[in-house]
Amino acid sequence: MAFPLRLFLVTALAMTAFAANSVLARLAMATGEAGPWSFTLIRLVSGAVVLALIVSPKRAIGSGSWASGAALLLYAAAFSLAYLTLATGTGALILFAIVQITMIGWGILQGERLAAARWAGLALALGGLVWLLLPGLEAPPLIGALLMGAAGIGWGIYSLRGRRASQPTVLTAGNFARASVLAIVIAGPALLLSGEASPSIEGVVYALASGAITSALGYAIWYAALRDLSASLAAIAQLTVPAIAAIGGMVFLSEPLTLRFVIATGLILGGVALASIARRRSPN
Repeated sequence: MAFPLRLFLVTALAMTAFAANSVLARLAMATGEAGPWSFTLIRLVSGAVVLALIVSPKRAIGSGSWASGAALLLYAAAFSLAYLTLATGTGALILFAIVQITMIGWGILQGERLAAARWAGLALALGGLVWLLLPGLEAPPLIGALLMGAAGIGWGIYSLRGRRASQPTVLTAGNFARASVLAIVIAGPALLLSGEASPSIEGVVYALASGAITSALGYAIWYAALRDLSASLAAIAQLTVPAIAAIGGMVFLSEPLTLRFVIATGLILGGVALASIARRRSPN
């Protein structure tokens, strides 16, 4: 019993870390303690430093690719910009849905045959996303939703490029290092041109926590758990992230839980679960 309990705790810790990224970003943006560009820059650089220390700087520098680094920067920058307007749980739900749709869509473009159950899951998830974004009093801001969609595409591309990595933590360290260089080149000037105010001490702490703890250590913990998780269990475990993020938003930011969000969450997560399980059982 000790081993399953340890695996459960490690997996739960990793999922909580991923959800905490949304909470930390929204805390920084909603309170004005940090702007999106400074948050992104600090997050990526601090994450790169911690990951390099975990795997060794030499191995980090020698791994990864600039294309994956660019996809990681797209995710991180759009993620921060989206949380200027989106509620914590809503942002996490849109991100999660678009990542999964991007990865499944790429498989379709590559000629992958989908089982009927997987098509049904994809349709259900898309329906939930449409329901979430339909105009109305509870609809999220369109610009924020589009930015989070871009973040999801960036993370989906990043995941596709690294899904068969033999040493995922080393690869992640290398990609974070490259994303940090790109962030200095791109986010640095954007920070100056946007007139964004310097982050407060609290804002710096939020960004450092997001980079060094919930990103760098979160990924390292997750990859350790993945060694003992089946593919289906890993996919299902990730369904908890938007729900945990929503709880964090309610606790730390007093964000309301709306009926629209609850229905959309059920549709999207149910659809993704159906598609994920069908994919793992398919001979393709």
